[in-house]
Amino acid sequence: MTRFRPCIDLRNGRVVQIVGGSLQEDATQVVTNFESDRSPADYAQMYRRDGLSGGHVIALGPGNHEAAMSALQAYPGGMHMGGGITPHNAHIYLDAGASHVIVTSYVFADGQLSLARLQELSDAVGRERLVLDLSCRRKDDVYWVVMDRWQRFTDTPLNAQTLSMLADYCAEFLVHGVDVEGLRLGIEAPLVTLLGEASPLPVTYAGGVRSLEDLDLVHQLGRGRVDVTIGSALDIFGGAVAYEDVVAWHQ
Repeated sequence: MTRFRPCIDLRNGRVVQIVGGSLQEDATQVVTNFESDRSPADYAQMYRRDGLSGGHVIALGPGNHEAAMSALQAYPGGMHMGGGITPHNAHIYLDAGASHVIVTSYVFADGQLSLARLQELSDAVGRERLVLDLSCRRKDDVYWVVMDRWQRFTDTPLNAQTLSMLADYCAEFLVHGVDVEGLRLGIEAPLVTLLGEASPLPVTYAGGVRSLEDLDLVHQLGRGRVDVTIGSALDIFGGAVAYEDVVAWHQ
């Protein structure tokens, strides 16, 4: 059954929601939908109260270490941690309470998938605690994994063959439909369908969800095998979809 996976996105130590495709090294170019006055730990405690496990804390750039640690410590074993993860710092977050670490850039060196780096990371943290972020953008009717703030295409297509090969190294996949991320325009239906048909591991889809009907659509297209994240559309992040309704849907 499709589950709702909550999120805590961090930028400069604050909980935010952004338009994913606008992420740039130049901070003035980032389109921010929402910035919260509530602490990251407040959100984590709320998710803990409501029994929502397996969500993710994502550090969008530097300056988020303390904020991330506070969220992980508020919900021990309840959330994944992503953003700048390497074999050298992964255990800091696992020891702080993360159930898993999420990685993209470290294993895609210079736009190419490095199986040696992936193996190194899998060995360092354990396959059962590693989530591979395969967020992607569509080009020429193919979904390609993207890196470097989702601005750079890698040479890795997101397809059944890729998912099958990478499943040997990790426990789950996280996939953002980058071109709709944060836009509240509806989901990338072909991507959800692909994940439901092809992923041999638990997989979470994020991007474009704007209503409870979209949650039903993810459940339908993903054959009940694809979990879903909602960000900007939720009222706890300034949107119109009631968080309480999504929790009820999940339960």
